[in-house]
Amino acid sequence: MLDCPPGGRESELGLIIVDCERPRMYRVLMPVDTDPDRARAQARYVAALPAAAEAIEAVVLFVFDGSARDADVPEEIAEFAGDPTRITAVRRAVEYLDERGVATEVIEGSTDAAERILAEAEERDVDSIVMGGRKRSPIEQSLFGSVTQSIVRNTDRPVVVTGGSTE
Repeated sequence: MLDCPPGGRESELGLIIVDCERPRMYRVLMPVDTDPDRARAQARYVAALPAAAEAIEAVVLFVFDGSARDADVPEEIAEFAGDPTRITAVRRAVEYLDERGVATEVIEGSTDAAERILAEAEERDVDSIVMGGRKRSPIEQSLFGSVTQSIVRNTDRPVVVTGGSTE
């Protein structure tokens, strides 16, 4: 452990190092949708990172395209607006991480999913993004696009894509 007087310590190069008693947590942005299996696979990946309970902070982001006030939003999603922990996928991911001692924060947004994920990654200065992948045909991808593809193409942060849970 570093000998760290209040206010920091001076390095060999004469630089002042602050917060040397508590290193910065490794922040992971974990955007989840309504699929509990994908969310659990993402949570399993995060919880399996080295020293996850001591060093990882997971930001679980529930994003639904559109506004919770829009008529196109399914009723089961609209009724939970403002409380994403009531969404089964979010709740299961958070429970999985909590059981393993991983610090979590839950946030939500209803806008373009890719834009919101990229904005949250930037705003929270996350170290990586853990996406839940799904299998789509090339035709589906070209017609509907892919949030995951958009994230991979438009961020300089590491992106991990997990598959669905096999448990």
